Amino acid sequence: MKKRIIAVNSNCYHGYPIEDAIAGIKAAGFKYIELTATKGWTEHVFPDQSFERLLEVKDMLDEAGLIPFAMSGHTNLMDTERIGDFVKNIRLAHFFGCDYIVSSVGEAHLEDKAVASNEVVAEHVKALVKYLEQYDMKLVLEVHGDHGTGRILKEIVELVGSERVMVNYDTANAIFYGDVDVLEDMTACVDKTGYVHLKEKAGGRQAWDFPALGKGYVDFPGIFRMLDEKDNLSPFSIEIEFTAAGAKDLDEVNQAVLDSAEYLRAQGFEF
Repeated sequence: MKKRIIAVNSNCYHGYPIEDAIAGIKAAGFKYIELTATKGWTEHVFPDQSFERLLEVKDMLDEAGLIPFAMSGHTNLMDTERIGDFVKNIRLAHFFGCDYIVSSVGEAHLEDKAVASNEVVAEHVKALVKYLEQYDMKLVLEVHGDHGTGRILKEIVELVGSERVMVNYDTANAIFYGDVDVLEDMTACVDKTGYVHLKEKAGGRQAWDFPALGKGYVDFPGIFRMLDEKDNLSPFSIEIEFTAAGAKDLDEVNQAVLDSAEYLRAQGFEF
């Protein structure tokens, strides 16, 4: 397998403090972390935290040898009143030295309840490019919700027309939201894919069931081969969301992260 960044999304530790995420990700042998700053969900870091606290987290990451190369800063980009929040997340990501900020587009409906067109979405995203340039950041749009396939996001990314905006392909969301053949859909947008959430899927298509890698039915070996063949070296970030009930305890989260590491090593990856 070709060398690439392989990280763990701190959102795997939803409901647990960032200290637990750092310890578990380090123990599994990873060197990179995607920090989560999602309002009202997982606020491992967040713009309203004190400067002292943010420095404390930065020091913990340094001591653990974990590089915060990306931040999950999900905000509804279609809500003009939330754009200020997202710009704060961009600035926070810059503070931690991240190269990437991750967000879904968010849902938006016009007055007649029609879903906003890809052209309208692209105009909203274009307005963010100046901030991405200012803070030297890449925005990767996650396969999610109304934008649940790579094909849809590829069209939006092409309409935006900036090298700073790419697709974040989420391998389980494409099943849960998009009901597509993941390998086929991912191949169709691979030229505009700049980031990948490695997320496993088990259970029915719309079952909230996202276990450790190797514990479901996503064709990861096929995905890895395709990306290598296409010379796409997008970073990988592992995301484990368990079932709707969540992980039963911290040990289960740590074990799932460790199991995912072992699965990737068995596939030939080093990290």
